[in-house]
Amino acid sequence: MLNHILLSVQAHAAAEYPRECCGLIVTVGKDEKYMPCRNVASNPGDEFQLEPEDYAAAEDLGEIIGIVHSHPDASSRPSPRDLAMCEATELPWHILSWPEGDLRTIVPTGNTPLLKRPFVHGAWDCWQVCADWYRREWGLGFETFKRADGWWEDPSGPSLYEQEFQVAGFVLVDQPRRGDLVVMAIGKTAHPNHAGVFLGTDPELPEEEAGVFGPGPFLLHHLYGRPSEIIVFGGPWHARTRLILRHRDAK
Repeated sequence: MLNHILLSVQAHAAAEYPRECCGLIVTVGKDEKYMPCRNVASNPGDEFQLEPEDYAAAEDLGEIIGIVHSHPDASSRPSPRDLAMCEATELPWHILSWPEGDLRTIVPTGNTPLLKRPFVHGAWDCWQVCADWYRREWGLGFETFKRADGWWEDPSGPSLYEQEFQVAGFVLVDQPRRGDLVVMAIGKTAHPNHAGVFLGTDPELPEEEAGVFGPGPFLLHHLYGRPSEIIVFGGPWHARTRLILRHRDAK
């Protein structure tokens, strides 16, 4: 990070303390500039959410090349959410501990393991582990569907899986085969709110140890609040199933 940007970030962190500050590093012509942004998170002492208008203004100004935030009274060590959102945004993240002043930069790897990833809604969740499997196994890409935490609890709100599966290239089928998307209703929910990839009798993943045995069938999924895993797709999961979806480009 350039020294003039670091000084601007430090000044912003001091001004916002004990709230988390947040901002963007933008390339404007041949120069790099730090743009302070508003933190509109509901709990700004422990997290940040960039004001969308500020992000749009930065895009109008130049190319966004980094995201910055502070950790008040904490180390610069990235949280699971920091790591997840760094991957989701595909940008370097710069984390400043304040008032300690330590700066750490993390960069997206583009290859987060499918198994044992921590749960972070909107970045590392049930939809994302499915999307990552399709990208790695079949080379399929999907748009980033924006989803607010708890969307499934509102009966009058959108039912995202039911409304968006056709846009994502899926069609309804009756019986699952390897690679199909199984959509379920978990817990007290107004809409189907969970998905996994049906793996059939073969739970193996490239370069990852599945850690499950038996005849299957198996399902890759990421349950809310738990690490992603492969499970035996048996009795209770069948009862929760609401949709079986096959991509039009399934192999």
